[in-house]
Amino acid sequence: MSLNIQHQNQQPNLPTGAILKIIAVIAVIGAIVLVGSWSFRTVPAGHVGVATLFGKIQTEPYDEGLHSFINPLYKWTIYDVREKTHSEKAGVPSQDQLTTDLDVSVQYRINKAMAPQILGDTGNVDQMIQVHLVPKVRSLLREQGKSIKRAEDFFLEETQQSLQDSLYTGLSEYLTPKGIEVKAVLLRDIRLPRFITQAIEKKKEREQAVEQQKAELERFRMEQQEKVALAEAEKAAANSEAEKLKVLADAKAYEIERINSAIANNPAYIQLEALKALESISKDPAAKLYFMSGDSPMPLPLMHMGDTTAKNKLVPRTVSDPQR
Repeated sequence: MSLNIQHQNQQPNLPTGAILKIIAVIAVIGAIVLVGSWSFRTVPAGHVGVATLFGKIQTEPYDEGLHSFINPLYKWTIYDVREKTHSEKAGVPSQDQLTTDLDVSVQYRINKAMAPQILGDTGNVDQMIQVHLVPKVRSLLREQGKSIKRAEDFFLEETQQSLQDSLYTGLSEYLTPKGIEVKAVLLRDIRLPRFITQAIEKKKEREQAVEQQKAELERFRMEQQEKVALAEAEKAAANSEAEKLKVLADAKAYEIERINSAIANNPAYIQLEALKALESISKDPAAKLYFMSGDSPMPLPLMHMGDTTAKNKLVPRTVSDPQR
């Protein structure tokens, strides 16, 4: 029974040579996988790669994408060649010996074809910006400030445009041979000395007060013009009304003159008018009727109350007393 148990616990022993072969195969496979992974290199989008071998820079840069069968011993430096913006603040003295703070933005990008030269001459992107871009921007700003007479001239549109153009030209001429392409130079902010800012603010307040006074004077002038126009209209209306009254008066005077002429030339005219008056009175129910003698020269006694002869010839009667 014990012999059977010992026989079952015994395992077959592999030869030493077979074990070494298995280890060697695994090592070769691992080396192939490792070397194969090192033989491929991917450069991100918007970047360029520069390879070095034992300190020697490879002259051809590697564009974005997958690159195969690359020497696994290469050491890589990756440059971001997308467009970027660098902001720089600097104090710029003008001819009046006052310093104005300017905030400038430089839009640039790395020339990917010159990436190997940049690595050999300067280093990475940050080193290139600190070595070439920043000092040149500050130098050009100070140089341009010497042509500006007064600090407040920085707010003039032509001064700002001239400053931007000069900075762009100077930076392009200096940085292009070094591998930096300048796209634009922009003035972001201008900060004058405090006392000049206060003086400008007071000047603006005075100008606003003057403009307000001008507006008030213009409003008063318009009101006066409206009053004058209204007075002229009223005067014209009064003249028109006076002319109307004059015409009516002239017509009335002419009418009276014609009546007087008619009376003078024709005494029967008065009798005709008296009859017309009696006719009008007879139409009123409350009026009294007067019966008069036909021999009376004036049939209307009210018109000749002072004529005693006419009064004596009148015989007044009322309609309600038929016996008289």
